[in-house]
Amino acid sequence: MLISFEGPSDLEAGLRVLARDLGISIGQEGTRLHSVTWDRPELRVELRGNEAVINHQGKAAFFRGLSLLAEAGSEADFTVSEPVAFRSIGPMVDVSQGDAVPTVPFVKGLLRKIAAMGLNLLMLYCEDSYEVPGLPFFGYMRGRLSSADMKELDDYADMFGVELVPCIQTLGHMYDVLKWDAFTPVRDDPHTLLVGAKETYDLIERMVVAASGPVRSRRIHIGMDEAWNLGLGNYLAKNGYRPKIELMAEHLPRVLEIVARHGLEPMMWSDMFFRATSPTNSYDRPGSDLTAQARSVVPPDVDLVYWSYHNWDKAFYREWLERHVEMAGGRAPVFAGGISNWRGWAPNYGMSFAATRAALAACKEVGVGTVLATLWGDDGTECDLEACLLGLQLYAEVCYGDGTDEEKLARRFKTCCQGEMADFWALKDIDEAPGVEKDNPGSCNPSEYLLWQDPMKGLFDANVSGVPVAAHYKKIAEELMGAQERNPGYREVFGLYKKLCDTLALKAELGLRLREAYARGDRVALAEIAEAHLPATSDALRQLREAHLRRWHELYRPFGWEVMDARYGAALLALEAARWRLEEHLEGRVDRLEELEEPRLPFDGKEGQLSCQYVGRMLSASRLFWDFG
Repeated sequence: MLISFEGPSDLEAGLRVLARDLGISIGQEGTRLHSVTWDRPELRVELRGNEAVINHQGKAAFFRGLSLLAEAGSEADFTVSEPVAFRSIGPMVDVSQGDAVPTVPFVKGLLRKIAAMGLNLLMLYCEDSYEVPGLPFFGYMRGRLSSADMKELDDYADMFGVELVPCIQTLGHMYDVLKWDAFTPVRDDPHTLLVGAKETYDLIERMVVAASGPVRSRRIHIGMDEAWNLGLGNYLAKNGYRPKIELMAEHLPRVLEIVARHGLEPMMWSDMFFRATSPTNSYDRPGSDLTAQARSVVPPDVDLVYWSYHNWDKAFYREWLERHVEMAGGRAPVFAGGISNWRGWAPNYGMSFAATRAALAACKEVGVGTVLATLWGDDGTECDLEACLLGLQLYAEVCYGDGTDEEKLARRFKTCCQGEMADFWALKDIDEAPGVEKDNPGSCNPSEYLLWQDPMKGLFDANVSGVPVAAHYKKIAEELMGAQERNPGYREVFGLYKKLCDTLALKAELGLRLREAYARGDRVALAEIAEAHLPATSDALRQLREAHLRRWHELYRPFGWEVMDARYGAALLALEAARWRLEEHLEGRVDRLEELEEPRLPFDGKEGQLSCQYVGRMLSASRLFWDFG
């Protein structure tokens, strides 16, 4: 498609960059494209002969209009009109918890894709992964983003009308800072800042300045969620016991004073207001009503962020959103949903699609203005970030419609991301293995625990006994070959998942085969496992690691890969040890294999496929890594 642009100059730089991705050529000839800014919460794209007009509220909406025009291609005259439900909407990318900090080029590519979708917000979740001048151990060896990186990303985002908003932590979730002795004066427990200490607020001010300084946005997310042991560590030793809600009432105003002094508009997670007066730390569940004591400490000058990821009931979300409106004195909260990429190797699209549609429908009814689609890394960021793009497309289509038209969603995804929706959607089957309920509402993650467990210990064998998981993964591996061909821009994504499934096809039932052969006294079968099956599994796992190593360094900075190498190393050495143990037994040097005689119990007493969060528990029943946490 050839266009000539007649519009404001502040759109030209983004237009020229994004046009290449959309297959649009810009010159003096072709369709004359006009930009008209209006106040309506509506996007309208009109093509009449050789004239095209995009009526929009902001730059990001203009670029969605451009992608709609590209999608139409050589189509005859048309008009597309879409409502715009939210003022701000976009992804929040975790660049700390999962040990993976995306490279600047990757984030730029993500910005182009979300601009084509019409999303206008990108939040970077940083616990320690940003530069704080004068504090060399803040983010040390963790791939932190420099101030120059943040400014470069902000400038690039601004071309497309995307607001880059920093999200930091100012209370809990500070383990990767507080583990260094340089921060002993501000440590309550290994995860929580010490309320009341002057040094704490000096640090927070430096953090606020460092995170907000390189970006245009005056909004900042100050975190404050999940401070489980607030006041129960060094604070307790120094000051005695005080209820959590009193500590929140002391700490939050001091943080907000810092933020206000620097001309910033804060938002914060809301859960601590519920947890601080709950005897069970409950949040977002029946029985976790806000008490009058908690309501009294909610300040008027901070936007509350209500996060919830797993419910499929619109009435549930509406109830909780209305509770937040009440606790904030009539102001609607920010809502944070999720793509459900943090439990397993692949996004849990079945669950996240159902939850997203229910939650955002409730957000529209309550008048929510800002929506976040969280992409948490959690324990290692095994899920490929580009595999999650379809989830972001859904958020965009719900903002500019209702997101229920599957054909439109597929067309938009093809236009904005050059991907085939059916192939990305099918990635959910990696964890939706036999024994997992349809759409995986329980966030089961067999792709993780069947990959990492030691086959001689079989911590999850009882959970998959009698379930054809190996055949399941063999079938998916075959299907992924076609997905690679249909998605040339994502060959590495689907290639990685194919190697994962190749490995799982060999390893998923390996422990069961071992124990059954041993119980029968079948030395022929044990020898076959030792001489053929274990080496083949090791080879597949090495090939997976090599593909994963390359893919990691395409997406992320090198820091954090050592976490994955520790897992691969443990899993590979476990296979070597298994072969050695079998050979010792088969050659008569060991009478019994005690690890194969140990009963196989359902993991943690839970029957069937399940959700296990931490890889350390998958690798061993012993504690693998000791630290002060």
